[in-house]
Amino acid sequence: MIQGTTTLPPVHVRRLGAGTRNALALHCTIAHSGAWSGVAAALDGQAKLTAPDMLSHGRSPDWDGRGDFFDRTTAISLAQLTEPMDVIGHSFGAMVALRLAILHPELVRSAVLIEPVFFAVARQDAPEISANHDADSQPYKTALAEGDTSRAARLFNRMWGTSDGSPRWPDLPERTRASMIRGMDVVGAVEGPLFQDSVGMLAPHAMVQASMPILLLRGAESHPIMMVVNSGLQSRLPNASQGVIEGAGHMLPISHPRETAARITEFWRD
Repeated sequence: MIQGTTTLPPVHVRRLGAGTRNALALHCTIAHSGAWSGVAAALDGQAKLTAPDMLSHGRSPDWDGRGDFFDRTTAISLAQLTEPMDVIGHSFGAMVALRLAILHPELVRSAVLIEPVFFAVARQDAPEISANHDADSQPYKTALAEGDTSRAARLFNRMWGTSDGSPRWPDLPERTRASMIRGMDVVGAVEGPLFQDSVGMLAPHAMVQASMPILLLRGAESHPIMMVVNSGLQSRLPNASQGVIEGAGHMLPISHPRETAARITEFWRD
């Protein structure tokens, strides 16, 4: 159950692409809905994407700190599902997409989960890889704990944004850096669901609810934990398959939009 979401704040929603399929596209943390522009263009008239900006991201208002951010984001995303739709999510957005598939399978026709950051899967399945990831994450977590969101954003971007040749922090426009810094408090607010599965999504009775076709997509050059997460989710979900984008890292919807769209097209066709 999603708690404390009776009154939802207004968020900015972007409409991208054109086509007969209606799809909900959920971006990653410290990005915004425009991150789907390349994928929408590469889908070449197959689908209309409804892409909301999370609170504290893009053109949406800041999160006021009330309630649970995962609950808030799930409820805001659910409000966009006005009919059964295909859902595409990236990183934390993929976590929201998976939760929608579990809680509201009647509204999720299919789901594409791109590098879902469900680290609790790796804690169960591969503790050593999970421990390595925790060590790699510690620098940005320390910066967050010290209240230095600028340093935290730089370190977070270094960990997840540069393995596929994405621009490094000094090369990013000031406006982009400011946008990333703005969203960093959210990263610390969702550790419970991501690392400890605090909402119980891994329970067998929950996983079985997401019986629609699901594609788990990752970049070949991403952090090793993502292979563990995707494989673990495939083994737990009733109707899931995997795909890999060669040469891509965690940010594959942005760095490799054509390849990402091609895998989505193939998945929809099947």
